[in-house]
Amino acid sequence: MIAEQASEKTKVLIADDHSMVLEVLSLFLTSQPDLAVISATNLDEALDKLKEEGTVDVVLLDYNMPGMNGLEGLKKMIEATEGKPVGIITGTPTRKLLDETLEMGGASLIPKTMQARSLANAIRFIASGEVYTPLSLMHEEPAQAANPDSPLSDREMTVLNFLGEGKQNKEIAYELDLSEATIKMHVRSICTKLSANNRTHAVFIARNSGLL
Repeated sequence: MIAEQASEKTKVLIADDHSMVLEVLSLFLTSQPDLAVISATNLDEALDKLKEEGTVDVVLLDYNMPGMNGLEGLKKMIEATEGKPVGIITGTPTRKLLDETLEMGGASLIPKTMQARSLANAIRFIASGEVYTPLSLMHEEPAQAANPDSPLSDREMTVLNFLGEGKQNKEIAYELDLSEATIKMHVRSICTKLSANNRTHAVFIARNSGLL
């Protein structure tokens, strides 16, 4: 009987390189009677866990964790799950990222600020075959239309998103497989282009202007 109940649980694979975020989410979701959680700290580990488990019902990937390379990681995981829903979780959700995630076949874009109870409900919704999109993002204008003249390059936008998550140059360099000196150069360029005094000011300006 116990085995039957375990098999009926929705199996969720969550990958996030922030151990505290991963631990909090795993603890709450595991406490739900209908959810079972498998955790990983990077894309390669998540793919390995998927092979070990054979199949899962829902996969959630941290957009900026090691191995993701933007949405390339999403594409790899979608191929590996063979049709099971794969979504993105991020600390800096934007309409542009939402659109790109859905275009690539993703099942959701979930903000890290979402309350744990709401996350559990979103997972159930995704597992049922539906696509979850935050209502607040759906009300935003598409990013490309809102910022047609963005002064930042794609790489600078990637770095800016990391800055928005509060990551330091060393962390960003590791995740993008670049030197710390290169990241410093990008940060200086971002500050110059946004007329910002420092990285914190750059993030403030970017959020007010809709870049983040």
